[in-house]
Amino acid sequence: MHMHDWNAYRQQLADGVSGLAKLSLDTVRGYVTLGGASQKTGHVDAKTRELIALGVAISLRCDGCIAVHSAAARKNGATREEVAEALGIAISVNAGAAVVYSTRALDAFDTE
Repeated sequence: MHMHDWNAYRQQLADGVSGLAKLSLDTVRGYVTLGGASQKTGHVDAKTRELIALGVAISLRCDGCIAVHSAAARKNGATREEVAEALGIAISVNAGAAVVYSTRALDAFDTE
């Protein structure tokens, strides 16, 4: 059993974005332009882009991003093992950021 109906959620997201586009087309167009910009360079393949996107998605805690980019990663040939490795990298970077910010918190605490 899955935690979430990701297919239904992806459809809800598409419907929601469509509704937003009716209210603010330029906003959605701008987002689509940003999303497609990196694809135009051709330096990183589609599977790698989706693995990076999944790492960012878990870092931002964005279920919509997870829904969209997990499906795209699978479509572009990513294996479960590759996804797990990419997620592990994201977890370690997030842990590293927490360590760095811990030093900032201690520095703030030590300020008189």
